[in-house]
Amino acid sequence: MSTHEHACGCAHSHCAVSSASEGWNTCIRLSFSMVLLLGGLVFQWSKVPFFQREWVALCWFLAGWVPVAMPVMREAWHTIRKHDFFNEFTLMLVASLGAFYIGEYPEALAVMLFYSIGEWFQDKAVEKARRHIKSLLDVRPRKATVWRSGHWVSVAPGEVEIGEEIEVKTGERVPLDGVVADGAVLFNTAALTGESVPRRIATGEEVLAGMIPADQIVRIRVVRKFTDSALSRILDMVQNATSRKAPAEQFIRKFARVYTPVVTGLALLLVVVPWVWSMVQPAFVFDFHAWFYRALVFLVISCPCALVISIPLGYFGGIGAASRKGILFKGSNYLDAVAHVDTIMFDKTGTLTRGVFRVQSVSPAEGVAPESLVAYAAAAETGSTHPIAHAVCGYAAECGLSVPVPAGTHEMAGMGVRTMVEGRAILAGNPRLLRREGVACPDSLSQIPDTIVAVAVGGRYAGFLLLADEPKEDAWMAVSLLKDLGIRRLCILSGDKSPLVGKLAGQLGVSSYFGDLMPEDKVRHIEEAKAAGDKVAFVGDGLNDAPVLATSHVGIAMGGLGSDVAIEAADVVLQTDQPSKIAAAIKIARRTRHIVWENIVGAIGLKVVILVLGAMGVASLWAAVFADVGVALLAILNAMRLLCDKKY
Repeated sequence: MSTHEHACGCAHSHCAVSSASEGWNTCIRLSFSMVLLLGGLVFQWSKVPFFQREWVALCWFLAGWVPVAMPVMREAWHTIRKHDFFNEFTLMLVASLGAFYIGEYPEALAVMLFYSIGEWFQDKAVEKARRHIKSLLDVRPRKATVWRSGHWVSVAPGEVEIGEEIEVKTGERVPLDGVVADGAVLFNTAALTGESVPRRIATGEEVLAGMIPADQIVRIRVVRKFTDSALSRILDMVQNATSRKAPAEQFIRKFARVYTPVVTGLALLLVVVPWVWSMVQPAFVFDFHAWFYRALVFLVISCPCALVISIPLGYFGGIGAASRKGILFKGSNYLDAVAHVDTIMFDKTGTLTRGVFRVQSVSPAEGVAPESLVAYAAAAETGSTHPIAHAVCGYAAECGLSVPVPAGTHEMAGMGVRTMVEGRAILAGNPRLLRREGVACPDSLSQIPDTIVAVAVGGRYAGFLLLADEPKEDAWMAVSLLKDLGIRRLCILSGDKSPLVGKLAGQLGVSSYFGDLMPEDKVRHIEEAKAAGDKVAFVGDGLNDAPVLATSHVGIAMGGLGSDVAIEAADVVLQTDQPSKIAAAIKIARRTRHIVWENIVGAIGLKVVILVLGAMGVASLWAAVFADVGVALLAILNAMRLLCDKKY
């Protein structure tokens, strides 16, 4: 049987279980008890002679009570053994046995039966939410077709090694991350990104597990093990998200630990205080059965199930709705944090821009051949995951150049790369890197507004490569949507030159920007904003963004082009690489928080009203039972709206 931890601190075994046979057993037990309850009420109302004997009625209702009471009694015993005396199991058990004691047999059965039905509905809702979240992403194929010993063989994906070639037929899911070995193929990426528009991926470009070739058979060279695939990491993120609790969940757990013993004490006082008052004031007639009945009503309605189930369920719904759109929250605490964000700071390259650089021109220094400049730059950039490095290496391949093998490569975040080639030190990066290493270079390099890769060979300036990038298609829309959501400050933080960053900021309508930043400079800007009271989210994709992603209140990483380090450091991952999805994440987070607090306020408010009515003797035990189950079901249905909402 599956378990979940209730806010009262007890491990709760669900009545609804994954096994079909046990599920049928639960339904049979509930149906049997319901038939006996309804039959007994009919016999009582129609005054059937044999049912007028009290022992017959007791045995009849007791027979209906036992099947639904036994699971609750077991859980009550387990929690009592753990010194947890105040929880929903003991509340329901005391209320039900108390009703038997005062002769309210139908109510005694009804308390336990409707409590069990409410739990069954709650368990079904939780199961549905968990299945929904898992089904969004658990699309990993069970087999991979790999080329071995001169023919194709079918093996488990976990047995495929890096560097091996696999074949995926049209309509099949790609089992492992890799690069297209031959041709350009149209892929359905909806499982990973939520995007309905297929994407064409050419030779040498990356394909992720879970994608589906739409127009032809494709051969893929594997670049990651099965357990390290993007899809496996995503699935782990989503499955582990429920372990990180939002403040609302933590609040309700603490609240229930206090609330349950308090209402139990109040129920006891409902009997004790009138009894004591009757001894002080002889004119006051104390009716034990009447006051004990009120106490039982008080106990039934005080059960905190609606709160402790519906609130986590609300966050499940939010995480599931976001996952469907390619937005992965690593925990409900981050979902809650995103709802409060009022300041968003962006990295530039690969975040707001496409990150697909192309070499526009090559400007060698005097005495340096253009081919040598490109070859040395490509050698230095080999192994780097930065989009600029990919552009330089790709340009060298297009030119058909032989790139020397580097040794001892060291990447300096925000500046460039240092390596050794054929015994000579090679530097490739921005002019600051060359100057820091004592290499003289023209001052005019700092005046070039576009992206350049300056190169030094053996301590001497060798020239530079000019590259160009462009904004992502939805970058302007992302800025517009965030402004509409009331985000009061948008800012670009970039290691690129300030004129280039300013040019992009002007294009997108972002008023605040800073360029020529090192990673520690970005961290400083984030810390200054936090110190001013801003709730800051940082959006980035590169290795050098990992520190600032971790420093901000909420770190948001671009999952498609983003580095593994950035994805690990982030709290939210955008699988689509679309900055406009940040607005969708905020909308979902705010909607989730709104629904969660609707449940908290609504459930507590309704319970308080009925508790007062019960204490005054207005509400009956029947009303308490239906009100408790009704409040729980309303809260669950409200929470499930997020999973059913298609508009995000």
